[in-house]
Amino acid sequence: MSALFTRLRRNLVVIAGLGTLAYMILPNVVVTVFSFNNPTGRFNYAWQEFSLDAWKDPCGVADLCGSLSLSLQIAVWATLGATVLGTAIAFALVRYRFRARGAVNSLIFLPMAMPEIVMAASLLALFLNMGIQLGFWTILIAHIMFCLSFVVAAVKARVLSMDPRLEEAARDLYAGPVQTFVRVTLPIAAPGIAAGALLSFALSFDDFIITNFNSGNTVTFPMFVWGSAQRGTPVQINVIGTAMFVIAVLVVLAGMTIGNRRKKAQPK
Repeated sequence: MSALFTRLRRNLVVIAGLGTLAYMILPNVVVTVFSFNNPTGRFNYAWQEFSLDAWKDPCGVADLCGSLSLSLQIAVWATLGATVLGTAIAFALVRYRFRARGAVNSLIFLPMAMPEIVMAASLLALFLNMGIQLGFWTILIAHIMFCLSFVVAAVKARVLSMDPRLEEAARDLYAGPVQTFVRVTLPIAAPGIAAGALLSFALSFDDFIITNFNSGNTVTFPMFVWGSAQRGTPVQINVIGTAMFVIAVLVVLAGMTIGNRRKKAQPK
């Protein structure tokens, strides 16, 4: 008994990590299992029988694929906008000294600390006062607004860890400012930029509160799921959720594989 207790104590961190991972993955497992269900009623909450009907026709529910396509478009454009602006802001905050730099730094991170409903109501008031019609563009502007902070945080952390001597060496070898940035600075900062972009895409695609306030009659995928839950949950929602989860896992595994291959290829 004492040997078992000692072994558990030695592996406590591993056990806690595996338990946390299982807790996080369990909802995705439930969604995946019920994507193969054939419910008898409107709600897909109780297991009835195995079926592939929803997988054969994932767009069988009206407006589901339309809302999914809209969410993907908004997520892609919001990611591009937030990544470009966030990367530029991160470099400016780290590399340059200017007046009110501390205030700008604090304001950039304010959306991360602010409750979403406060930002949603503020943006709605802004759009209404400016007479802007709610729809695709107001959603896109709102998503770029709250994704910007996460990109700045990710890129800024990467830029702060960069060795300035590498850029100095490039300039000593007669590389111009543009050439130094493209061939030295940008590749080093690329992991932080990629992390910020992936985080922006996930946050934009998943957002409901800010989108609900500023969407008007436009329906994104999270809003479609919320509306469907009021009158029934089609199995196709589980199919889309499972597909997105699998794609995310594959992207992470691909990134890890590429990173490991690059490490092995580096000379020791």
